[in-house]
Amino acid sequence: MKTALITGSAGLIGAEACRFFHDKGYKIVGIDNDMRKVFFGEEASTDWQRRELEATLSRYQHHAIDIRDITSVEKIFAEYSSDIEVIIHTAAQPSHDWAARDPHTDFTVNANGTLVLLEATRKFCPKAVFIFTSTNKVYGDRPNFLPLVELETRWELHPEHPFYEHGIDESMSIDNSKHSLFGASKVAADILVQEYGKYFGMYTAAFRGGCLTGPGHSGTQLHGFLAYLMKCAVTGTPYTIFGYKGKQVRDNIHSYDLVNMFWHFVQKPRQGEVYNAGGSRFSNCSMLEAVSLCEKISGKKMDIRYDDNARIGDHIWYISDVRKFRSHYPEWDYKYGLEEILVQIHSALCKRAA
Repeated sequence: MKTALITGSAGLIGAEACRFFHDKGYKIVGIDNDMRKVFFGEEASTDWQRRELEATLSRYQHHAIDIRDITSVEKIFAEYSSDIEVIIHTAAQPSHDWAARDPHTDFTVNANGTLVLLEATRKFCPKAVFIFTSTNKVYGDRPNFLPLVELETRWELHPEHPFYEHGIDESMSIDNSKHSLFGASKVAADILVQEYGKYFGMYTAAFRGGCLTGPGHSGTQLHGFLAYLMKCAVTGTPYTIFGYKGKQVRDNIHSYDLVNMFWHFVQKPRQGEVYNAGGSRFSNCSMLEAVSLCEKISGKKMDIRYDDNARIGDHIWYISDVRKFRSHYPEWDYKYGLEEILVQIHSALCKRAA
């Protein structure tokens, strides 16, 4: 049976991919050892989602292994090698701040783990499609040197700049900028994914995500912007904004819309591609604008605090230009906008708390 192997299968994008590809008739081999709990504590554990996948997907098989463990990874690839058509690699250490606390773990998970999976793919199923969830942090702090204008509730790009209408495209250099150690480890993985496509002729793509979000996110202070913000709105937990007057802008893409991108790529795969993949001008907001929306949806006034110290390497303004992907896959389009995403997150949080 055609099989999709998905790492980080109980996480936001991994679980969405499990459901999506299961609905398309795939057998799902999930790899997830709940490292998110190790990184961010009990509140960030994805074990609840693993249990849900096992209960609701009849063709889901879970493997709680570490992607850095070559022997264990290759054993799974060998077992399913004749059936694996797609590898969706979403497992990662995803936080700027956490990476600086433990650079060795961050790099080995993000870079070495990706290498282990690429080599296993080349060894056991080289014709399979390999999809990697990269990040806009591969551009480092270079977007912060764009000409920005301060407005009432957000920073905005100067209207005369070429990126203004559609956002930042893949032509932006990833070189000679401050990435954070997390960004650096993801750059290494991103380049490896490209290289296995271009050097070995494999079908690979790195999707450089904006803020990936949705109701399946186990948001925490260090990762999961919208999910954690709404969680604070629902529970009354204080939320701290770090720097830039709360006017920093993010584009937000629903996990379904990103996985639907993956699906379109799988239908007509290419070798060594990179795509910016965020909410673009369709779905974006500043921190202040997101707070207002969370208050509107939850019906509660939030306890917002402010720290002048911006996170190192954090973006002031980032909106993804997704036109390259659209040019290759014109039938793809967004399904969920910003407010609908937040309504879904609010509903999911209330349901889980009940």
